[in-house]
Amino acid sequence: SCYILSSPQSNHGLSSEQDCLPWSLLLLSLMCETSAFYVPGVAPINFHQNDPVEIKAVKLTSSRTQLPYEYYSLPFCQPSKITYKAENLGEVLRGDRIVNTPFQVLMNSEKKCEVLCSQSNKPVTLTVEQSRLVAERITEDYYVHLIADNLPVATRLELYSNRDSDDKKKEKDVQFEHGYRLGFTDVNKIYLHNHLSFILYYHREDMEEDQEHTYRVVRFEVIPQSIRLEDLKADEKSSCTLPEGANSSPQEIDPTKENQLYFTYSVHWEESDIKWASRWDTYLTMSDVQIHWFSIINSVVVVFFLSGILSMIIIRTLRKDIANYNKEDDIEDTMEESGWKLVHGDVFRPPQYPMILSSLLGSGIQLFCMILIVIFVAMLGMLSPSSRGALMTTACFLFMFMGVFGGFSAGRLYRTLKGHRWKKGAFCTATLYPGVVFGICFVLNCFIWGKHSSGAVPFPTMVALLCMWFGISLPLVYLGYYFGFRKQPYDNPVRTNQIPRQIPEQRWYMNRFVGILMAGILPFGAMFIELFFIFSAIWENQFYYLFGFLFLVFIILVVSCSQISIVMVYFQLCAEDYRWWWRNFLVSGGSAFYVLVYAIFYFVNKLDIVEFIPSLLYFGYTALMVLSFWLLTGTIGFYAAYMFVRKIYAAVKID
Repeated sequence: SCYILSSPQSNHGLSSEQDCLPWSLLLLSLMCETSAFYVPGVAPINFHQNDPVEIKAVKLTSSRTQLPYEYYSLPFCQPSKITYKAENLGEVLRGDRIVNTPFQVLMNSEKKCEVLCSQSNKPVTLTVEQSRLVAERITEDYYVHLIADNLPVATRLELYSNRDSDDKKKEKDVQFEHGYRLGFTDVNKIYLHNHLSFILYYHREDMEEDQEHTYRVVRFEVIPQSIRLEDLKADEKSSCTLPEGANSSPQEIDPTKENQLYFTYSVHWEESDIKWASRWDTYLTMSDVQIHWFSIINSVVVVFFLSGILSMIIIRTLRKDIANYNKEDDIEDTMEESGWKLVHGDVFRPPQYPMILSSLLGSGIQLFCMILIVIFVAMLGMLSPSSRGALMTTACFLFMFMGVFGGFSAGRLYRTLKGHRWKKGAFCTATLYPGVVFGICFVLNCFIWGKHSSGAVPFPTMVALLCMWFGISLPLVYLGYYFGFRKQPYDNPVRTNQIPRQIPEQRWYMNRFVGILMAGILPFGAMFIELFFIFSAIWENQFYYLFGFLFLVFIILVVSCSQISIVMVYFQLCAEDYRWWWRNFLVSGGSAFYVLVYAIFYFVNKLDIVEFIPSLLYFGYTALMVLSFWLLTGTIGFYAAYMFVRKIYAAVKID
């Protein structure tokens, strides 16, 4: 429903009303559209009593191997016809292969116990090869991920917080785990979870009296059980009887011989007060948010406190410098020049390899624009976990389209650095960073292919990505570069001398590596708690949803990188070293070094990865993250320092 807001008639005559009419119609149509638009991505599905609720399988995952597999890579019961859902780019890159399953679930209809794929009451026989594969996946801690009405299955974990006190006072702390464990090991024996008790929660929608009630699925839980063949009694109608209480033994899988078992499931429905709009809250409150708030406030206070101190020191010192340098001529003649004013004739001397520098900075601008827009849109709730793969798809397409801005900034900088070969520069900008990313991903993908994992990007998708790169990104970079190169170059306030000045010997703390260590601490300290949550989301199959926090952290990162970069370039110019272009770009990205160190720490302490290929995947993708982060922070720092250098040299009188 749409409401038209009436306003007092304006006295500006008919023409202004006619001018406003198209705009008001457009606004009105947008308002009408948004009334039926659900921000988290998917509109609710209303079910009637006994409507089928389809259970689909997504994939099998393990944080120990980092290799996802599709559901039917294991000998689970299959429906008569297997149909895969058409997937977006993000889902394919994540390794999701959403497929139908033989579970028959009807809305608000209970099932005590049902046997899957039972032909005339016979159990399923797993061959030695299949048994070995299932046993291997169980020992590798694989989880199975199912969805019902786009809601992922979760296993309820009840933790008691105060164990020492009386039983009555024990507080249950309920947490949820994504998916359910494929099985478990106990005293060197391997057991498979072959019975699934589905617990689905529905919310009854308020309807008028004469209409039939509709229901919406608001939670999907599972209790996996292992029940051996002898304890399950099945009849001709595919129904079965579960053993009483603790009388049953678990279903063992012996990898050295054939195993017989039943795959069974039961369905239980419960009414819930949870509204459809907040049904994802269960999944998104799996980690302690208080830690988050505390760490964010801590980071904000520390960063702004340090920023304030740095700004005060720099501004006071600069004012003193500029006042000294701009004193009357007779005093200036008697004073011996020292500090950053001495290098005014060399500070804007173009560096070595200007094409590569401008290309890397262009890619940094491209990354910056992409990350800023993605985090902002995700913060508004448009890329929530319920729209699977939307985040990755959006990031890929935005990176391609941001090529215009990357090309423009690279072209203008290249012109400023006295470059002439703009076509080669544009090609370098469009291919240098994306080429490295594509190369590393292709090599890693070959290893994943070898493992037959669903995480391997299919060949058609790879071709599609190449077409996007050369069909969208490359032309847009060329377009931006052309206009950037034609634009007036950045105006440097002082002229460059013909003969380069000799650089005095530098102190030990002016070493490039020492600079990287010093400059990286502040930006890394501001964001390392957030880094923990991002790593958990990537490597431990958690949902990442705290984009409001992430946006705040990103702003802090930009501020701290800029200020550290300005301080470093000021010290360097005071030491009469004018070769700041490359050094500043490298040093500003110093926090990437700490990200690498943290990634190694996370690998050793948090992940249980022992095999070669999972380790290779971890460090391959970490290298990409570190490279991208270095480009991003280096670009932010470089542009801040460039603006600062132009400002201070414009403020002093130079003969």
